[in-house]
Amino acid sequence: MIEVLRNEGNFLAFRLSGKLHDADYKQFMPLIQTAADKGKLHLLVEMQNFEGWDPQALWDDIRLDAQYGDKIERLAVIGDRAWQAWMTKICRPFTSARIEYFDARDTQGAWAWVQDGL
Repeated sequence: MIEVLRNEGNFLAFRLSGKLHDADYKQFMPLIQTAADKGKLHLLVEMQNFEGWDPQALWDDIRLDAQYGDKIERLAVIGDRAWQAWMTKICRPFTSARIEYFDARDTQGAWAWVQDGL
């Protein structure tokens, strides 16, 4: 499930939970497009009880990254599992976006960092 926490201009904050499916991306992609039309994206992703992607949703996520990767200025990832921190580090060389991982205990820091420069 993708739950939108905030959608203001080119800033989007959302929570990922459970396992993501193609239908989740079909609802979410128009929000990304609208925000990208307003400027360089500032995204906050909070992973809460996140179990990953089904195969089609993983493909959707790859397409999202390919289509909007160069439009992302800042990406804050909030999580509580080692694989989430690792995944964030692995993504850095493949994008010009500034990407930071924040432990779930530092949610406030993540929100402040990602909104810097808006």
